[in-house]
Amino acid sequence: MGHVALGTHFSSLLHADELRVIPAGAPWQKSKLGATGQQRAEMAGLAFAGLPLPVVIDRQEIARSEHGQASYTIDTLRQVRAELGPRASIVFLMGADQLQRLATWREWQQLFEYAHICVAARPGFALNDTAVPQVVAEEFSRRLGSLESIRNTPHGLTYLAQDFAVDISATEIRAALQRGNRANPLVSPLVLDYIEQHNLYKS
Repeated sequence: MGHVALGTHFSSLLHADELRVIPAGAPWQKSKLGATGQQRAEMAGLAFAGLPLPVVIDRQEIARSEHGQASYTIDTLRQVRAELGPRASIVFLMGADQLQRLATWREWQQLFEYAHICVAARPGFALNDTAVPQVVAEEFSRRLGSLESIRNTPHGLTYLAQDFAVDISATEIRAALQRGNRANPLVSPLVLDYIEQHNLYKS
């Protein structure tokens, strides 16, 4: 539900033409995810079903992982840019927890050559938070733009939405499922049914 909230929040702010959901293939910074790429793509489709805007489940990272390649956001954004062309406004969405780790991402400073980066932060979060590396805070701050400028330019700007009060950890949800907590209000009922049917996330 956190991913759905993030996508719908920014889709509304930006008047997006399309929301693209990209399940990770083989994310190099994460351990085993507990479900196959195909299963995670299917669960994403169920979670985002019924939203009042076009939603595309983009399986490119899963396809790369099936060929033994790690998933890097820079490669994903290059492919999306090549697909949509030089003039489309592309916005990459993340939570504040990912911004805190951004300096560890492959070619993170080149991400701005392909997309804008918008961050949803919990109330009280600030770029000068000690958890945000200084180099990231400075780069993000100097690129801050308005929603209008992001809609009307193809890439290179940032935006911080500080009114996003959803704080949901996918890792904690998987741990709860492994503990046997199968009635989880943080997960779509359709996705919970899928998890049960496929016997996923059990210790």
